Amino acid sequence: MSELIVVARPAELARPAVEWLELEVSRAISERGRCTLALSGGRTPEPVYRELTSASGIDWKRVEIFFSDERAVAPDHPDSNYRMVRAALLSRVPIPAGQVHRMEAERADRDAAARDYERLLPRALDILLLGIGPDGHTASLFPGSAALDERQRLVLPVLGAKPPAERMTITPPVIEAARKVAVLASGEDKAAMVARALEGPLAPTAVPAQLARRGTWFLDQAAAARLTAPRITA
Repeated sequence: MSELIVVARPAELARPAVEWLELEVSRAISERGRCTLALSGGRTPEPVYRELTSASGIDWKRVEIFFSDERAVAPDHPDSNYRMVRAALLSRVPIPAGQVHRMEAERADRDAAARDYERLLPRALDILLLGIGPDGHTASLFPGSAALDERQRLVLPVLGAKPPAERMTITPPVIEAARKVAVLASGEDKAAMVARALEGPLAPTAVPAQLARRGTWFLDQAAAARLTAPRITA
C-alpha cells in the first residue's frame, strides 16, 4: 500500500523527500553495510538532489549510484540524466567515482550496453527513486511498450514517446524487487495520471507508474488534486 506525503507547493517537495532519503539510505547502510540507490532524471527531482548534498547523515563512501533510465546522448549533453544528477548531486558529495554506474545509452550497440548494465545491478536495489509523466510513464517505460511485459531482462533499449527517442530503461522486475521505492510528482498536468496510478484499476501497460504504487509518493497539492481525499501532510 502506498504512502502519500503531500505538500502545498512544488518548492516544499524537496525537504520531506530528502528527510526520507537520508533515513532510508542510513538504514540500508546500517543493515547491509552499503546502500544501492537508483536515481531518475527530470525537472522534479533536481531540487531534491541539490538539497540532498547537505544531508549530514549519509556516508557517501558506502553508497552506490545507479540510474533508472537514460537517453542515448553523450554524458555531457543537456538531455543527459547523468549530466543533471552529476551537476546537482554527485559532483558535490564525497562519493568514489567507481561507485557511480552510468547508463551508457549513447553506445552504438544499445542492447549490448543494456546487457552490460544489468550485470551491474544488484539483485534488489535498496532504494529506487522514480517520477511520473503526464502520460503515466515512469523511468522510460511508456504506455503500451513491449518492455512492460519483460520478466527476464533487467535493462532494455527502448524508444520513448518524445525526442530523444532512443533510450535505455530498467524493466518491471527491477521496480518490483526494489526494497524501497519513492515517486516524485508536481504540477496539475500530472494530477490525472497520479490518480489513475494510485486509485485506478490496476493496468500498468496503460499506466506504467502503477508499478510503483506500493511506494512512498511525494506530491505537491496540484499533483494530488484528483485523488479521493488529497490533504497536505508535510
